[in-house]
Amino acid sequence: MLKLDLTKAAAVVSAAEVAAYESRIAAAQKALEEGTCAGNDFLGWLHLPSSITPEFIAEIKATAEVLRKECDAVVVAGIGGSYLGAKAVIEALQNSFQWLVNDGKNPTILFAGNNIGEDYLFELTQYLSDKRFGVINISKSGTTTETALAFRLLKKQCEQQRGKDVARKVIVAITDAKRGAARTCADKEGYKSFIIPDNVGGRFSVLTPVGLLPIAVAGFDIAQLVKGAQDMEQATAATVPFAENPAAQYAAARYALYTAGKKIEILVNYQPKLHYISEWWKQLFGESEGKDGKGIYPASVDFTTDLHSMGQWIQQGERTIFETVISVEQPEHELLFPSDEENLDGLNFLAGKRVDEVNKMAELGTQIAHVDGGVPNLRISISRLDAYHLGQLIYFFERACGLHCQLLDVNAFNQPGVEAYKKNMFALLGKPGYEKETEEIRKRLG
Repeated sequence: MLKLDLTKAAAVVSAAEVAAYESRIAAAQKALEEGTCAGNDFLGWLHLPSSITPEFIAEIKATAEVLRKECDAVVVAGIGGSYLGAKAVIEALQNSFQWLVNDGKNPTILFAGNNIGEDYLFELTQYLSDKRFGVINISKSGTTTETALAFRLLKKQCEQQRGKDVARKVIVAITDAKRGAARTCADKEGYKSFIIPDNVGGRFSVLTPVGLLPIAVAGFDIAQLVKGAQDMEQATAATVPFAENPAAQYAAARYALYTAGKKIEILVNYQPKLHYISEWWKQLFGESEGKDGKGIYPASVDFTTDLHSMGQWIQQGERTIFETVISVEQPEHELLFPSDEENLDGLNFLAGKRVDEVNKMAELGTQIAHVDGGVPNLRISISRLDAYHLGQLIYFFERACGLHCQLLDVNAFNQPGVEAYKKNMFALLGKPGYEKETEEIRKRLG
């Protein structure tokens, strides 16, 4: 089971100071459970893991098998929470060199619809030009610019390369149950479709078909992912005492550090496979709590790589930061450090040691240095980097995020600030209905 260690933050916030938030955490838990908080129409994630049935998992797997059989590559079209969760889990579980060692058993999973880079999209379409590819189109509305643009290109290319009959088999829609352009398209074309629940926002959606289908297509065990989340749902429930509840403890520690002037949280990993878990985490916390002039700024680093760049700033820069380290106790493979007769690099003292032992000592040495440098450290440890423990980690962060936003008194489940750039972009592009905004922007730009 996931473990949380707060002892290396004690110089700034003591265990007693964290425990002082127990009653406020209890109130936050109650608000989530009873649906009395702001944004209460988006609480479907709260008990989502325990609501997932074996039959539902079997349906996801059956659709995944069609795509796995019919496709060499599958493109996931989506943005924000519609792709980050799936990408995070797939990147964490797959071979780091999947592109080079693909054994033909699993299709290559690609992502589009998360940017408007013309070169990226051109190069993607070129790559797919000789591939048997399929598409998973993820969008509630079907009109999000980045995703809709990519899907329009991919749909046309898939139909041209594979014919409309095959395209119907290998294009899957994950969208609203009844309305929106993506729903209309799916019904018209006869695509297999799954529903994005109305009460689950994108950044909390990795345990819906949004995340589960791409992960299953990639060949990973979604039943174990869900089982890990189910176990963490129980471990972080409102009925679990504060002192035994890791999500409650993490939320309280973050808030205590925030009120002590620590405005930036840096999520740290020592496993390159966790890079996109950090990206998913940044959206989860950034989009949930960054509003009303409040919120911890979520940043991330990959150690030891970034110790040779960001390490200097973390060690001696402005003391407004704290770190949360994700530590994986046991790697999946074993590699021993070799001996060398000439020993020109002076590293024979490591001969015979596992590479992971060196990595763990780098982790411990960095923690000591950063704590000595005035950076509080929180530590989350999981036994292994597998589907089960990733499921735990995902739900742990979701629950903690919901609780922390209650402490901040912000609506965790909306994102009004995201709409500002869209309005300006549409006005600049001359979208019908934005004439007034277009004129205002022209005046501002002279």
